[in-house]
Amino acid sequence: MSGQMFDERSDRDDQDAGDFSDMLSEMRILLPGAQMLTAFLIILPFNGGFARIVHSEKLLFLATFVLSLTSLVLLSAPAVQHRIMRPLKDRARFKRVATRLMVSGSLALAIALVLGTNLVISEVFGGTVGLVTSAVVAVLIFGVWWWMPRYLKQHAGV
Repeated sequence: MSGQMFDERSDRDDQDAGDFSDMLSEMRILLPGAQMLTAFLIILPFNGGFARIVHSEKLLFLATFVLSLTSLVLLSAPAVQHRIMRPLKDRARFKRVATRLMVSGSLALAIALVLGTNLVISEVFGGTVGLVTSAVVAVLIFGVWWWMPRYLKQHAGV
């Protein structure tokens, strides 16, 4: 009996290690996107044409920039917390909190991507094209990031 308990615990530890490894890989994918968007937004006000944009576009820029920075903070938080809290006493709880931070960071990044799309496309092609393109990007992100995983989990057993 104790051998079976050890095997179950070992399997759980292996699964926890795999989950952590998966989480780190996911952060490695999300963080560069957030970093690139933030870098683009940081240099934008120093561009000569930025002074000519209207007040509403500056507010859109502000919202996009704040959401982009928020995504960076939330997406990097689990790595910083893990380093500070080592060794972890409650690994399962840490993973739950880290997952919430990553999902929140992804949501902030998704909104920043939609707003950034509107900011750029509106400047180049006008407000209507900017809104339509932003809506398409929003639907794409919602479909691929949020709806599809839930659908596959529920219907395909993935």
